[in-house]
Amino acid sequence: MAEQISPTRSAMLASKASLKTAQSGADLLKRKRDALIGEFFALVKDALAAREELAGVSKGAYTSLFGAKAWDSPEAVESLSLAGTGDYAVDMQIVSIYGVKVPKIEIPERTNTATFSPINVGARTIQAATDFGGVLEAIVKVAATETKLRRIGEEIKKTSRRVNALEQIRIPGIQDDIRFIRGVLDQREREASFTLKKIKAKLEAEAAKDKANAQAGNHGSAAD
Repeated sequence: MAEQISPTRSAMLASKASLKTAQSGADLLKRKRDALIGEFFALVKDALAAREELAGVSKGAYTSLFGAKAWDSPEAVESLSLAGTGDYAVDMQIVSIYGVKVPKIEIPERTNTATFSPINVGARTIQAATDFGGVLEAIVKVAATETKLRRIGEEIKKTSRRVNALEQIRIPGIQDDIRFIRGVLDQREREASFTLKKIKAKLEAEAAKDKANAQAGNHGSAAD
């Protein structure tokens, strides 16, 4: 890159400005990355908790299901499973976490309003249906939390790549340019100084010669 840089003082000023901008950008990106890492580890705890909750409610729901099949018959359980609407609505919004778009899901409270006739449906079957409603909620929580986790993790990787590009490529390249320009300018300054010294020495020699010639002429006139 240095070979393409014009070694002038204006180029030096421009390179120093670019270096300052690149360093400031790297600092901002590192602060963003650190904040995202903190958010990531907080979400890891939430994701683990959501997974544990899902495992717990799933275990309880399947226990209820086995009990319902044993006491109320598999046919009654299947009949109840077909009676549901199949719809599950959630309130989802997109929010920004340090510039990362992630979903924010609000799970509505479950109601105990039956969507089926309880006639000929045993209490264990109803309990199993209620428990599996909890499983569905837990699945939604896991999905929302792990989606946030994945997107923030991807942003951390992207930000780290940008920091590395600035610190390992862009900034060293600009520093090389500055060293190149400074070296050329210093060399020019030394050459100019050497040339001035030679001119000064030549002028002084010529002045001394003229002075000597003038003195010699005065001596000749006095002798006449």
